[in-house]
Amino acid sequence: MALNLAHQIGTLSGAQIVGEVPTGEQPSTASSNVSGVRKLPLVSLRCNVPAETVSPPMLTPPLTPRSAANRSGMTSPKLRGDLSAACQAYGTLEPESTEEVAWKEGGKKEEKGGVPVFVMMPLDSVTYGNTVNRKKAMNASIQALKSAGVEGIMIDVWWGLVEREAPGAYNWGGYTELLEMAKKHGLKVQAVMSFHQCGGNVGDSCTIPLPKWVIEEMEKEPDLAYTDQWGRRNYEYVSLGCDTLPVLKGRTPVQCYADFMRAFRDNFKHLLGDTIVEIQVGMGPAGELRYPSYPEANGTWKFPGIGAFQCYDKYMLSSLKAAAEAVGKPEWGSTGPTDAGRYNNWPEDTPFFKKEGGGWNSPYGEFFLSWYSQMLLDHCERILSSATSIFDGAGVKISVKIAGIHWHYGTRSHAPELTAGYYNTRYRDGYLPIAQMLARHGAVFNFTCIEMRDHEQPQDALCAPEKLVKQVALATAAAPTCRGECTSPMCAFTYLRMNPSLFHPENWSRFVAFLNKMNNGKVPVGVGGDGAGSRTICACNTAFNTRSRVALMQ
Repeated sequence: MALNLAHQIGTLSGAQIVGEVPTGEQPSTASSNVSGVRKLPLVSLRCNVPAETVSPPMLTPPLTPRSAANRSGMTSPKLRGDLSAACQAYGTLEPESTEEVAWKEGGKKEEKGGVPVFVMMPLDSVTYGNTVNRKKAMNASIQALKSAGVEGIMIDVWWGLVEREAPGAYNWGGYTELLEMAKKHGLKVQAVMSFHQCGGNVGDSCTIPLPKWVIEEMEKEPDLAYTDQWGRRNYEYVSLGCDTLPVLKGRTPVQCYADFMRAFRDNFKHLLGDTIVEIQVGMGPAGELRYPSYPEANGTWKFPGIGAFQCYDKYMLSSLKAAAEAVGKPEWGSTGPTDAGRYNNWPEDTPFFKKEGGGWNSPYGEFFLSWYSQMLLDHCERILSSATSIFDGAGVKISVKIAGIHWHYGTRSHAPELTAGYYNTRYRDGYLPIAQMLARHGAVFNFTCIEMRDHEQPQDALCAPEKLVKQVALATAAAPTCRGECTSPMCAFTYLRMNPSLFHPENWSRFVAFLNKMNNGKVPVGVGGDGAGSRTICACNTAFNTRSRVALMQ
């Protein structure tokens, strides 16, 4: 363990990534300085974030919204990284097991009943100039993580950085350096194909827009962006309504995603299956399979509002019209529900979502919600089919991230889930179709909100993250979503996120103790298991006031 790296970790302060944004938008003035961790920001949809008095940390993938009161005091902006003290704390810990880790040929670890822990890297690990950001500090941090017992790291591979300048012109420079660094230190990598912009979600701390040429097309044709019934555009991700249309310089969006993944495979084929062990495929805003139904820009949406349907660009409306005509109800095809309230309403405020006589439970509601959710499933199917074909035989798992929308879960309509595209109500399981589709492709179901507890959330909004997790657990158990077998209910744990406060002595000591338990199969209370021996996906990391991402497997 290197005890002389404190000065390097101390330099983990962010640098702004500035990029082009659509006409009329102002570039972000937010810095990604990570001298400490603050409360989660409310950020602009296009990440046009005003300057903060306390610079935000590097925290992504974005967090599932939660009560502002439920945030630990440990997130003081005064905390700074101190690797020497952290290493000293680690060195004084008595490991619970001194068993050597045995490695099989090809870099596969012998099964020993533990849960591998991955750590998400900073959002701006690769700069806008395609180099590793703060390379010496990054190397020191990765070395420290390895010495502590971390299995690997998660890296966002941004479409907006790699293919920024022109269609098909890929620059992998910074990622080549970073992946070789991980290989050098013996860490595995979960690579996220991030086809969304960075900015516009809770925890986003820098601006990484979509590729220049994509933005140009969206400026010329605004209907390439998701749109709500009031005409508000969301430019974080290309609307799935045009998935199969050649609207991006002669290619369809799905072709662009497939070409990107194919280029990644070809460029890093020597690392696939050994260093790179998982490909998480971005499917929408925040990299999640959902519609951008709860945007926080300018206070458009605030927790725990129900959100709004995103089906009003001309491509989505064209599909809706065709679907209505196909069922002999052309009058249903001109618009989405007009009585579903606004972003910050609650279910009972609206005729469509109210429990008694609500439109959601009518023949029209069933038609619309089936179409809306099926469009999302079809979108996932298209991209996932490409991903599994491209990476077939490469020795990597394919995964998809699903949002944990737990507020108003206790109502009959589950309005926030419906606006996000999950047709889940008191009378219908919206997660089983997703799990079944992922199972057909042998893909892993990754889920958020795992660490939350019902009593920690505002009960007047009928938040029920634990009940939601149990429902998703049943869905994934009914449709196993992983090739191969896993001997633990929780087969992977990804910690959000590496930043200087992690290396603060107290935090580092607790983190290493946590790793020791996880690596030896002694999952801490609150991190996994339901006491009944059943398959479960309960996993959290409340001890560090940090969000986790967990792989749900058979």
